[in-house]
Parts: sequence; structure tokens; C-alpha cells
Amino acid sequence: MQKVINLFDFKQKVDYKTEVLSGLTVALALVPEAVAFALIAGLSPLTGLYAAFMMGLVTAVFGGRPGMISGATGAVAVVLVALVKSHGVEYIFATVVLAGIFQMLTGFLKLGKLIRLVPHPVIFGFVNGLAIIIFMSQLEQFKDSSGNWLTGNTLYMLLGLVFLTMLIIWGLPKITKAIPASLASILVVFGIVYFAGIDTRTVGDIASIQGGFPPFHIPAIPFNIETLMLILPYAAIVAGVGLIESLLTLNIVDEITETRGRGNKEAVAQGAANILSGFFSGMGGCAMIGQSLINVSNGARARLSGIVASVMLLVFVMFGSGLIEKVPMAALTGLMIMVAIGTFEWASLKTFTKFPKSDIFVMIMVTLVTAVLHNLALAVIIGVIIAALVFAWDNAKRIRARKSIDSNGVKHYEIYGPLFFGSTTAFAEKFDILNDPDEIIIDFKESRVVDMSAIESLNKITERYQKVGKKVHLKHLSPDCRQLIKNAEEIIDVNVIEDPTYGVMLNE
Repeated sequence: MQKVINLFDFKQKVDYKTEVLSGLTVALALVPEAVAFALIAGLSPLTGLYAAFMMGLVTAVFGGRPGMISGATGAVAVVLVALVKSHGVEYIFATVVLAGIFQMLTGFLKLGKLIRLVPHPVIFGFVNGLAIIIFMSQLEQFKDSSGNWLTGNTLYMLLGLVFLTMLIIWGLPKITKAIPASLASILVVFGIVYFAGIDTRTVGDIASIQGGFPPFHIPAIPFNIETLMLILPYAAIVAGVGLIESLLTLNIVDEITETRGRGNKEAVAQGAANILSGFFSGMGGCAMIGQSLINVSNGARARLSGIVASVMLLVFVMFGSGLIEKVPMAALTGLMIMVAIGTFEWASLKTFTKFPKSDIFVMIMVTLVTAVLHNLALAVIIGVIIAALVFAWDNAKRIRARKSIDSNGVKHYEIYGPLFFGSTTAFAEKFDILNDPDEIIIDFKESRVVDMSAIESLNKITERYQKVGKKVHLKHLSPDCRQLIKNAEEIIDVNVIEDPTYGVMLNE
């Protein structure tokens, strides 16, 4: 059953059966993750579950990427650990609210487009590192309560159930797509464990998920400047981590679905969701790439799946905790391992002999930082910085100067390539100041003066020529370059001598 609807200004063909079943699958997978992330942060399980409900519902309805799933995440949990230990849960709620305000401002100021600055090798590294994190996190299910690896029949039974789950997820779509393979695998494994009386770890062995509707709660903290200064750094990091992870997830889902989401709208929705999460006893969060991939791989493309996932999660908490707590962790472990396999960008392995070495280095570095530190935002920031430095290094080597002397004895330096902080040294080496004639023309028709370092380099070159009594003309400076030089005159001494003869040529 399909119908074209216009839900909150996003026109989308909705297959209601696929959306509902996929949302139910995602809700089941959200439970153990939300509980685990809350425990990582030192919070109660319900704090993570309430955050997953609020984040999921608000972003599903108002977000910029239908089909993307948001909830409580490990990246946010890691940021909050120190604050929980030092000041308690009430400060967490306030931090999440402030982070949401920052995110909404980012969206309103239309800064979501900054995600375009993230190079493709960084995205490859981010995705691969995340796949490794998802896989490694599942290994905890193969340990006992003392942290020792399982052995004997207990291990063999767990492995068998996990492999059965993976086999169903892999094989069922080749036979039929009437029901999402991930949901079918959970139901089959649940049935086997329940009716065969198999003793294996369940969701209830992690923590109880029983609770009521998220209670509205204004954070019980002192409202003063000291409190603001305390939570401000945490809120800024949470906002940044959440937006980076959400917008990268949006880009990945865009590629899979071959559609285009709206980054700024997603930023506003993420902010609103975090604000409400903080006021409704949640730990906050952001987009979840694992759950989003489960959703889109099931065929969900509209907002309905996310709405169903969040609502069903709350239903589980309020009315179905007894049943959900009996779901075998083996089924959810197999599901998440398949998510990890699907998340890993296997095509990136083929680039090792085809891409520039600098891109390969960036991709590997981001993968390692993501996998080792479990800090997705830091990994992306490091990747962008490395990529920018590599770009600057490569462009610094590209500046050239064609030299010639005209019939009047004037020496011309035709500059090719950008003049910026990375290329100023190479630029200065192009000039033969002592042996040049009395009049010099530096032609920027094929170049640009980019930054203050470039202005200072021009200043030094002209100053050196002046000291030996020679005259310099700057030719074909673009309007923005001339404005940059004009602005620089208020800060540094710009020794630029313009010859009126060339004034008519400046805009050529």
C-alpha cells in the first residue's frame, strides 16, 4: 500500500507496511544501545531511553533527512562522563539544553553547509572507523559478567544464534522482501530461544527498561554565571559532536538513497530535540548511523519509520518492558554485526593504489582515531586539519613565475598559482633583486593574493626593491586582492607602488 503524501513540506511516496515494520525493527535495536550509552555516561537506563524517544520523534517529524534515525549516542555519552561524575545528572540536563540552543543557532545561521568542507577521504575514514566501533562493541556480548571470554557450550550456543541472525539478514531478501530481514531474524531467534528454553543473555540482563512517560523537569541547578561557565564548554562540545555526526550521517544516507537532505533544517531539528530532551529527563544525542542504515536498508525512505521507531520505543518502556527484556542479545548482536559489515566502505580498499598517498593517509588516520579513541568528532576535525595542511602543501609547490624583459628594459614576473601562507617562501625565491633592472612588474593575472601572509610577503619584496632604488608595479590584481591590500594598510606597512599607466588594466 503506497500513497504520496506531503508531510511537513517533504513530498515523499510512503510504503506504510515497510515504514511501520522498519520502525519496529529500529525500536527493538534502539533499546540495548540507549541503555548501554546511558550506562557509559554513568546515568540511569531510562535517561538514555527517554533521550532516544525524544530525539527520535522530534527529528523524525521536523528533521531535514526523512529516514534518518536519531537517539542517545556514544559520542555524546563520552563527552558527558566527566560532568556526571563531578556535578551529577541535573547539570547534564542543563548542558543538553544549552547544546540544543547552539545547534538551533547553527541551523538558523545556515552554517550546516560547512559540512561540505569535509573531504571524501575523511568521510571514508569516518565510516570505516565507525564500522569498526560497531563491530568491536559487540564483542562484549561474548564475555561473562567478570569480563572473561565465554567458553564451551555457552559460547557455541551464542555463536550459533548470532550466525543464524546474520544468515537470515543476508539470505531472506534474496527470497522475499515482504518483511524486513532484520525484524524477521529477531523474531526467529526470539522464538527459538523462548520455545526451546535456551539459557542465553537477554536485554533484561543488561538493565530494566520499565518506566513511564518522560517527566517534564526543569534542571535543578543554580541559574548564575558560575553554572553557565561550568556547562558552557561541555555544551559546545556536545553541540559540535552532535552536528558533525548528524550531518555526516545525513550525507551518507543521501548517497544511499540518491536524494538530498537539508543540513540546516536538520541542525535546527537536532537542537530542538536536545532542548526537549533536557527538559524531559533525557541525556541528549544526535543522529545514529547504525540505526539509520538499518532503517534505509529495510527500504524506509519517509518520516513515518522514524516516528514509529520512537513511539514504539516509548511503548516498550511503558507497557512492553517485560516482553522486550526477554529478547536475546544474540539476535541484536548479529544484527549490529551485519550493520558493521554494511557500514564499512569496502570500495575504499580499492583506492590504495589509485588515490593520492595524501588521501590514503588521511583516510587511514581518521579510521584509526575513530576506532581507537571512539571520538567521532575529534576524528573528523583531525582529518579535516590534515587534509587542509596537505592541500596547502600541495598548492604551495605550485606557485611559479615566468620571467621576461620587454623592449623598454622592464622585467616582468608573471605569477602562476595562489600566493598564501604556504607559498610565500617559494614566492620570495623567484626574485633576483640585486640583478634585476630598475623597474619591475609583478603580474598577478594568473594568481591571487589570498591572505595576510601573502600581503606581508609582497610588503617585504617591495621593501627590498626600494632599498636598492628600484621601482615595483603590481599588475592585474583582482578587486578582492586590492581590497585585501587596502585593509592591510591599517595593520602593516604595505610598500606597494602602483603605476597609473597600469591602472586601466587592473580590472582586465
